[in-house]
Amino acid sequence: MMNIYMYSIVMFLSFFFISLMSLVFYFMDLGLLMEWMVISVNSFNIEIIILVDWVALLFVGIIFLISSMVVLYSFIYMGSEKFIERFIYMVLLFIFSMVLMIMSPNIISILFGWDGLGLVSYCLVVFYQNYSSYNSGMVTILSNRVGDVGLLMAIGMVMMSGSWNYWVMEIGGQLSMLMIIVAAMTKSAQIPFSVWLPMAMAAPTPVSALVHSSTLVTAGIYLMIRFSEMLMVSDSMSMILLFFSVLTMFMSGIMAIVENDLKKIIALSTLSQLGLMMMILSLGMKMIAFYHLLTHAIFKSMLFMCAGSVIHLMMNNQDIRLLGSLNEVIPFTMMGFYISSLSLCGLPFMAGFYSKDYIMELVYSKNINIFMLGMIMLSLMFTIMYSLRLYYYMFFSSNKFYGLSFVGENKLMSMSLMVLMVLSVMIGSLLSWLFFMDFYMIYLDFSVKIITLMVCLLGLIIMGMMSILSFKIYKSEVSIKIKYFLSSMWFLSYLYMWIYWPFNKIGSVMMNFDSTWGELVSYIMLLSLIKWFKMMFFYYMYLFMILFVLIYMVSIFLF
Repeated sequence: MMNIYMYSIVMFLSFFFISLMSLVFYFMDLGLLMEWMVISVNSFNIEIIILVDWVALLFVGIIFLISSMVVLYSFIYMGSEKFIERFIYMVLLFIFSMVLMIMSPNIISILFGWDGLGLVSYCLVVFYQNYSSYNSGMVTILSNRVGDVGLLMAIGMVMMSGSWNYWVMEIGGQLSMLMIIVAAMTKSAQIPFSVWLPMAMAAPTPVSALVHSSTLVTAGIYLMIRFSEMLMVSDSMSMILLFFSVLTMFMSGIMAIVENDLKKIIALSTLSQLGLMMMILSLGMKMIAFYHLLTHAIFKSMLFMCAGSVIHLMMNNQDIRLLGSLNEVIPFTMMGFYISSLSLCGLPFMAGFYSKDYIMELVYSKNINIFMLGMIMLSLMFTIMYSLRLYYYMFFSSNKFYGLSFVGENKLMSMSLMVLMVLSVMIGSLLSWLFFMDFYMIYLDFSVKIITLMVCLLGLIIMGMMSILSFKIYKSEVSIKIKYFLSSMWFLSYLYMWIYWPFNKIGSVMMNFDSTWGELVSYIMLLSLIKWFKMMFFYYMYLFMILFVLIYMVSIFLF
């Protein structure tokens, strides 16, 4: 168990060192490219390249910070697990895969990290080994394989350019960029691949805090940031991405309002924020997307950890309708929940405000379709609404599940929350001062500038009215059907069931065949083939020798 503390301390110290290196690289305008040639065939090279610049270093530093807190947190949360060391090793393998993907400008080495992320996330989702976990794991792995195929097809298309590095990918044209967009959309769970992210909440909560908030799901965003120059060449590609990202924001926000599972609500808020990042990426502002990616990683991982503390103390209950009055018994955890949730909503001068308000002002200054703009503003309003609903159920309603006299906070869990709590307030302004202060300057009329705040206040009022009228509205038959439609992610979850059911059926049939007839028949066939080859080999060798001797004798006789 001492190893867990050591891993946490080493990663925390690595965060400081890598962040300082990132500052040095940024202010000195440095970049480091390390190349290792694996194989060279004529003019075609297969090489592993590591690109170290301030963007990669800053992201790796943030990942190490979150990972160190999550590993420390896991020591208590997963303390009763028999295989806790296996769990920690899988988390470390996941971090290694993410770092490999971040520091790779070459699509081949990106694929190594990309597939590592998919495989380890599947292992972590099925960690609890029950029906729900297996089901969720199957949806996760099959959804992500679509993106992996897209990346493999992009590799094939770019091969004609003689290099797999992203700075020579213009030759591949729009089709290769489309494949990379598909890969990014599957990993970042955009529509129509959104189903796997809420289902992946079957994993342990520390996994959700690390994997499904700040690393795995942001891998697609990071890939698009690296390839954004290619995206901007084609207006049609960026418009397609804009449409799907805004639809994802809208769908996840409205679904979170009717969801009752605590972790799924936070997962849907992650999905909404991923849509926001993709949306600003499609408008050509990659650094602002990266800015929001970093701030979101901090406060969302903390939100998951606070939710995990609540679930842990409530005997693994995740239904928010059974919670209530938690601020009286676990005040520190609830304070962290307040701070991270307010940061998510974009409360002025919290971490999320700096990036979200920036993004919204950029959207107002762009020439965007009014329908799209309306959906973006509605999605922003939904964020306030589901956050307020969550507040009500967790703090202001009465507890209906568990005797609160038995609930208490753990010091080690609280300590892991402390660092992220401070950063959830400071990281937005800190990054703005250090890195992003001179990229964009926005001038808007006051009436336009105040729209974001007005939309947030409108969400507050509507949610208050809905909570008052809930007893009258929610019990009608029409509202139950609408709620069922929304909570099933617009029936996308059933679509996935139809897709992966045949795979499961074929897999079980093939497994039965392989362990019975396949094994027996293949064994007999293999033996008979070997015997046949042996017999034919000796037969033809004998025939060849006879022919050789005959030809030799004829040649001597004639000449």
